[in-house]
Amino acid sequence: MNDTIQLLQNHRSIRKFKDEALNQETIKTLVRAAQSASTSSYVQAYSIIGITDQHIKQQLRAISGQSYVEHNGHLFVFVVDYHRHHGLADHLESNVDDYFGTTESLLVGTVDAALASQNMAVAAESMGLGICYIGSLRNNMQRVIDLLKLPEYTYPLFGMVVGVPDDEGSQKERLPLDVVYHENTYQHFNYDDYKAYDARTSAYYKTRTAGKRDDKWSEQVIQMLGGKARLDVDGVVKQQGFLKQ
Repeated sequence: MNDTIQLLQNHRSIRKFKDEALNQETIKTLVRAAQSASTSSYVQAYSIIGITDQHIKQQLRAISGQSYVEHNGHLFVFVVDYHRHHGLADHLESNVDDYFGTTESLLVGTVDAALASQNMAVAAESMGLGICYIGSLRNNMQRVIDLLKLPEYTYPLFGMVVGVPDDEGSQKERLPLDVVYHENTYQHFNYDDYKAYDARTSAYYKTRTAGKRDDKWSEQVIQMLGGKARLDVDGVVKQQGFLKQ
């Protein structure tokens, strides 16, 4: 196993950081690493906003509900961004509005931003830093748009906190390879394939919480999916110029 694979397989989310702000050189290195990710058709349909204003951090923490959104080395917000493309089309007296409103444009921007963020995550961890994705910024997407003054043809996808770890975190076992990797055709669901994994995740939570939790992965994820619809996201995304066709 080489060092890169070992780094990837050792990933864990860090939620407690030392009170050490990232310096500008580190921030620029991380952003350049993010920009080096693959991008669909060279579109580069994302922007990254670094949050240094403490008041904005506090407001984003209130949306997320997580203290580490405020207390970290640096907070990045990844934004799906076609605003620049719309400006370029106007400048070149061209009309590409038919593309902006499609599901394909939404997917391309989302994938571009996600690929960039994962490059940043790996780069940060290679530098001895810790990271945690902040999907909970979508708890109130419109509020995030207002706080960050995001224009039409953009929307906030998620945040990422980066910093010097003050806790080693814990690593959650992923699903068995056999239920994730399929050869040639899709292998349909059979709960028997998940029983041993459920037992191990239950034991993990029991150990981590000194017996206060022992939920299985299947119970946890279905409860989460049943209770976190974020029904406002669809309307906000359409308001920003997406999914209009």
